[in-house]
Amino acid sequence: MKIAFYGAAHEVTGSCTVIYACGKTIMVDCGLEQGPDIYENCTLPFAPSQIDYVLLTHAHIDHSGKIPSLVAGGFRGKIYATEATTKLCNIMLLDSAHIQESEAKWRNRRAKRSGGEEYIPLYTTEDAEHALKQFVPCSYEKPIDLCKGVTVTFTDAGHLLGSSSISLAITEGGITETIVFSGDLGNCDRPLINNPQNPKEADYVIIESTYGNRLHGERPDYVTQLTRILQETFDRGGNVIIPSFAIGRTQELLYLFRIIKEQKLIQGHENFPVYVDSPLAVEATEIYSSNLTDYFDADTLALLNAGINPIKFPGLTLSITSDDSMLINLDKTPKVILSASGMCEAGRIRHHLKHNLWRRECTVLFVGYQAVGTLGSIIVNGAPEVKLFNETIQVNARIEQMEGISGHADRDMLLGWLDRFEKKPHTVFVNHGHDTVCDEFAEMITHQLGIKATAPYNGAEYDLLSGAKLIQGNTKRIEKQHHECAKQKVSPAFRDLLAAGRWLMAIIEKYRDGANTDLKKFAKQIIALCEKWDK
Repeated sequence: MKIAFYGAAHEVTGSCTVIYACGKTIMVDCGLEQGPDIYENCTLPFAPSQIDYVLLTHAHIDHSGKIPSLVAGGFRGKIYATEATTKLCNIMLLDSAHIQESEAKWRNRRAKRSGGEEYIPLYTTEDAEHALKQFVPCSYEKPIDLCKGVTVTFTDAGHLLGSSSISLAITEGGITETIVFSGDLGNCDRPLINNPQNPKEADYVIIESTYGNRLHGERPDYVTQLTRILQETFDRGGNVIIPSFAIGRTQELLYLFRIIKEQKLIQGHENFPVYVDSPLAVEATEIYSSNLTDYFDADTLALLNAGINPIKFPGLTLSITSDDSMLINLDKTPKVILSASGMCEAGRIRHHLKHNLWRRECTVLFVGYQAVGTLGSIIVNGAPEVKLFNETIQVNARIEQMEGISGHADRDMLLGWLDRFEKKPHTVFVNHGHDTVCDEFAEMITHQLGIKATAPYNGAEYDLLSGAKLIQGNTKRIEKQHHECAKQKVSPAFRDLLAAGRWLMAIIEKYRDGANTDLKKFAKQIIALCEKWDK
């Protein structure tokens, strides 16, 4: 009985863990990595065809996004996930495949001009469609006999519709061990979904640590916050533009807008329109509106039982086609526009920023984390202008952020979840956190809860019966990314400088095929700037 870590080890994304037991190879999550590597990833020591089962905690791409590539590589087993996760993966994996194919087309056009090698997408729409046929929808708290000696149970993790912690009860050689994967644990008292629930017992726990060294602080009054921003912006005659993650965050905001409209909190603009302009968000909103009653909290169920759709209301428009999207900004009525992506790196949100960012009467409201170097981060950090579609756009709109609206449990919530097991684990493995955070949180578990805890590296392998570490894993950092990956240790001003540097590199890349005169002029300006600061 062994466990091996092949993703989200001393990193936040790309979750992938493997259990070897009862002659089977069981993979828990198979996510895409997002952002730069801190440590070199280890290659899986087996072919996808050798995997017997995949268990999926939830639909987010950093947990599910590489499943189609497993199928493309020969995996033919079953993929177990909750019903809601299965439905969300039906849209998310197809959307991810479309992005993979679009990026391949773009790269190959450039490669053809430059004589470069052909770029092969990680997977195709066909691969995603095949993968979706292998999903087995499951329910919370209903044990499944996976194979002889292995039973699986899904427990509500409160992070996303259908998200789960996964318990594996494994009997091998007359010994039974229970291994619990926390998945991503949710924040408390969020709209629509339940708070994270606890499996009853565990011998081993694999726990995420996204906020393993941080607290969310006092919970803000989101309705009051939103009402102020809407009232002030509409009174100026402007639009409220919200870059929002398509699944989860968008639906939570629709829940809040319904309350604002129902309670008539906006004066003089009572019938303000709200547009959801993201095909993925539109599809997800329909799934959230479907009959998935097992996944909603008591307040949401009460609304549904009263015949009230918790995330739909008069004035809501779900925009699907490109034509629908373009018409939104032709209407001069003050409005709310929710669009993806949440960090402004792609999607229709960039068009809405182009049309509204320069307008002093408008507001751009950020409701999620903005990774360093993204367009969202650049705007939040006070850039006076940005480049969109090769056009310079002045940042004149008011920039606002909603604090505390996180989908992840914070440090104390994570510790509380661990402390509520009826049978306490004797070992905890900490993953899915920034490099130093994993180690900090592991130490905190040991000191505060008295439970042995460790933060494994990518490729690390442990014997679960003896507790012995069989393989250390990759502990050598990728030096060229050292400063980026150690960003928690530097000042906010230096992080801003790094973001500005990435912005400059992005602009330089856009001018790769520019006219020589423009390139020379640009180079002289950069050289002059470097000479000034290098003294």
